[in-house]
Amino acid sequence: MMETRSTGMAGFDPTKATILCVDDEPNILSALKRLFRSAGYQIHTAQSGKDGLWVLEENAVDVVISDMRMPEMDGAAFLEKVTQRWPNTVRILLTGQADLTSTVNAVNKGGIYRYVSKPWEDNDLKLTIKAGLETKYLEQERRRLEKLTYQQNEQLMELNSRLEDKVTERTNELEQAMGFLDAAHNSLKESYALAIKVFANLIEAREPGLAGHARRVGDLSQRFAMHIGMGEHDAQDILYAGILHDIGKIALRDELLVKPIESLSATELDEVSKHPVIAQGVLMALDPLQGAGHIIHSHHERYDGSGYPGRLAGDAIPVGARVLSIVNDYDSLQLGTVDGKNYSDTEALAWIKSRAARYYDPELVKQFMAFMNNDTSEDESDELAVPSSQMKEGMVLARDLVAKDGILLLSKGISLDAKLIKKIVTFEKLVNELLTVHVSRQ
Repeated sequence: MMETRSTGMAGFDPTKATILCVDDEPNILSALKRLFRSAGYQIHTAQSGKDGLWVLEENAVDVVISDMRMPEMDGAAFLEKVTQRWPNTVRILLTGQADLTSTVNAVNKGGIYRYVSKPWEDNDLKLTIKAGLETKYLEQERRRLEKLTYQQNEQLMELNSRLEDKVTERTNELEQAMGFLDAAHNSLKESYALAIKVFANLIEAREPGLAGHARRVGDLSQRFAMHIGMGEHDAQDILYAGILHDIGKIALRDELLVKPIESLSATELDEVSKHPVIAQGVLMALDPLQGAGHIIHSHHERYDGSGYPGRLAGDAIPVGARVLSIVNDYDSLQLGTVDGKNYSDTEALAWIKSRAARYYDPELVKQFMAFMNNDTSEDESDELAVPSSQMKEGMVLARDLVAKDGILLLSKGISLDAKLIKKIVTFEKLVNELLTVHVSRQ
């Protein structure tokens, strides 16, 4: 059936569908067979509703076309049974001018997609079939995305469980460590942005070499957006888009997560290039993240129109996506996931500057260079870096508190109290790691 034939509109071919025609008049069946077989459809026929049900039992059918007036079981009764047993089929009724009452009954009970009056016009009937198949396909895509979202949530839950098991194996003092995690969990409830950061951590946990990438891209994208005068709401959408821009890669094979983009084969590139569309699909049901999903969808477009997935160019690319494209590539270059080379900060900036007007909005590149040369977001005059032994109650985190492996522990802006300080010290002992805590100057 259609469910197994396509995973994207580009691969959707309605002429590969299977059609069942049911009519008690052989000449009508012959006419329908000639009409649809010439268009490439696979055709089954039946001369009664009973025979039609038998065909459906034995074959996968996408569209059922039934005459209204048939002996023993009319079209309304037949299509009602089809609806009950094969609800995903597209149901079309052929009806005469005198069958209005029966047609209304069929619409109500049989859930038909469309009714067509006899005699039909060949091209109109073909277009009706094609439109019905497209509607069926779009519904299947919606269900597929819902299933994908559920599977991804299950995978994230399983990953979280494995992380907890690893901590369990490391120490018998898990309950103390979990107290720290409980404190972080309470913070998640109070901060929507923090929840998204933790979600991004779970995505990056599949590949430790990418740890912190999403958080850095989100933070820098937001600050750059504010620098160029974007409003607070738009800058927040860019923050969320930066943190979640790789969520569509959750279904990719592990080796594709870190393989340099310029070394991908055509098949691998086609697989990877679907992730912005998948990401937007995953986020579309969440109202607060729809703006972020719109940005993510286009963040791999290129200014000259050579990007993906829509080959948009120039100002047709949303400004948020143009901002995210620059910042994402800036961080990816330093990670080595663009062409396999780990660029320095200066080299990454030069690489981006050399591709202005081809890959990136040239005016935004110019502003990004100026912004990076004058960025004082983490100026030492505004904060202190202290070891855990010097933490005091009332200190406020000036940066996110992050473990060595990139996992977020506490979010910027949280005020330290005696309980949190104790949890940080306990965590250091458990993982044998000393943390540097950046706090705001009083």
